[in-house]
Amino acid sequence: MRQCQLLSLSRSGFYYQPVGEPEENLVLMRLIDAQYTRTPFYGYRRMVVWLQEQGYAVNKKRVARLMQVMGLSAIFPKRKTSVPAPGHKVYPYLLRHVTIERVNQVWSTDITFLPMPKGFIYLVAVIDWYSRFVLSWQVSTTLDMEFCLSALEKALERGCPEIFNTDQGAQFTSLAFTGRLQEAGIRISMDGRGRALDNIFVERLWRTLKYEEVYLKEYTSVLEGIQSLGAYLRFYNEERPHQSLGYKTPAAIYHGGQSKQPDMEFYLKEAILLS
Repeated sequence: MRQCQLLSLSRSGFYYQPVGEPEENLVLMRLIDAQYTRTPFYGYRRMVVWLQEQGYAVNKKRVARLMQVMGLSAIFPKRKTSVPAPGHKVYPYLLRHVTIERVNQVWSTDITFLPMPKGFIYLVAVIDWYSRFVLSWQVSTTLDMEFCLSALEKALERGCPEIFNTDQGAQFTSLAFTGRLQEAGIRISMDGRGRALDNIFVERLWRTLKYEEVYLKEYTSVLEGIQSLGAYLRFYNEERPHQSLGYKTPAAIYHGGQSKQPDMEFYLKEAILLS
């Protein structure tokens, strides 16, 4: 649907109905999201302790389920977590010791949870590593593959990367998603699960987006949320100077193609602070 494309909204999001969670769970999910943004190394056990300290009577089973619904898992080295769907191929991580030195060298994508007044939605974005430019984004009410593939198609209208990096989630290991990358001649790279630095640029985007936009506003509807997100991401791309880019904007770097080398050390320090 053309209207969905213009709004960066998946077709499932167009037919939005409040997600079927009790109000108490929605409150817990908002708290979990905010604390996870501050401390992304918190798994469900630490999150249980933190919620109990805030006065909420929760158990491990409940918090683990809510974090699964939200698509959250602690970012620290661990085994056999976020297993891709059966039959989905997992690709090796290609970016260890790789110097990022030009636009469209590496793109990356990820999904984040966004609370709404009576439910929640998911946001996916595709970002260029060198410039931090948000190439595309889409919103959905479900963790399906469709809205991720739609974001990929929109990003490919701008250009084509040499390498595309994702996590090992079922959306990104699906044959439809990886097949589209292969069709475009793009090398596929996938994070080691639970590794905080493998996808640091998207993680940093989510933290910035939530502190500068989402947590400051109370969206009254999905449509209002989409419009506000669109306005913020335009600001992020075109107006907000980035310290790591020599106080230039992502748009200036991405469209200009040449700039002072982005400060990778700055982002590594930010990752260490987050952990």
